[in-house]
Amino acid sequence: MALDSASKALLQSWAAAAGPNPTPLWQLDALQARAAAKRKALQRAPGPAMARCEDVLIPVRDGSSIPARLLVPTEQPRGLLVYAHGGGWVLGELSEFEAIGRKLAACTRAAVLLVGYRLAPEHRFPIPLQDTWDALLWANEHKEEIAGGDVPLVIAGDSAGANLAAVVARWSRERNSPKLAAQVLVYPVTDADFKRASYHEPENQTFLSTPSMNWFWDQYVADSSERIHPDASPLRAKDLSGLPAAFVVTGQHDILRDEGQAYAAAMADAGVYVEHQQMVGQMHGFFNMTGILPASDQALERISGFLDRKLSA
Repeated sequence: MALDSASKALLQSWAAAAGPNPTPLWQLDALQARAAAKRKALQRAPGPAMARCEDVLIPVRDGSSIPARLLVPTEQPRGLLVYAHGGGWVLGELSEFEAIGRKLAACTRAAVLLVGYRLAPEHRFPIPLQDTWDALLWANEHKEEIAGGDVPLVIAGDSAGANLAAVVARWSRERNSPKLAAQVLVYPVTDADFKRASYHEPENQTFLSTPSMNWFWDQYVADSSERIHPDASPLRAKDLSGLPAAFVVTGQHDILRDEGQAYAAAMADAGVYVEHQQMVGQMHGFFNMTGILPASDQALERISGFLDRKLSA
């Protein structure tokens, strides 16, 4: 199936707004890329009302702190979901992901903590990963204060944020704490390998292109020899057994499709409970386009169903 009509219309509107001969992302520096992303920012609906929306500062290991946004649904939270946003480890602000965070909280009836990890290239690998881990530890320590009880803990993310979430899930197993009830990985980056077919299919060069993904890796892990480390490419971990139950979302027309599928399969082969949902006709980035692309709400429904089963188990 080709890219769906809503995605095509969105891409056409972006192309019209950009004008002739726009400078591609991979020819910009990080500051220019962030400015371009802001100009392209979507006007999203604010999302459902929350019982509590609060900005917090989370202390991290080097003595500094990172911002986070806490979203508590109107119903009593039955879990706490820590969410690492996408943006190629370079782009992304909490405000850009608040709408999807609110919808996640409302749909799953879990409190959501959006993590403002520090961005590359100013803060390269492994700093964004360490920030995400420190945020997970903070969330685990504050569960009762946030959710009113010792509720299950979930790690989640999209794209580069799903890369961080996948590694943090493995760290929690290796370090025997904190215990995670589940992981939710939306079109995750799992391997710095551009040989997979999805990177070379012309119909996948949309919201995220192959040259752009190369550029993101250059910002995050400048030394290409370090990219095979399992903390950068989680698909390369030698042992994936014992990980928390996983829900993996991929898009049919996403350059990251094949590595997301491969990671879901590798976890399943290691004995992990995995549900994999490929969204037909979808490009990279659709999940955060809530209120704009219908597939975002469809994916949210599937994630909610998965967490219904796992948080009540």
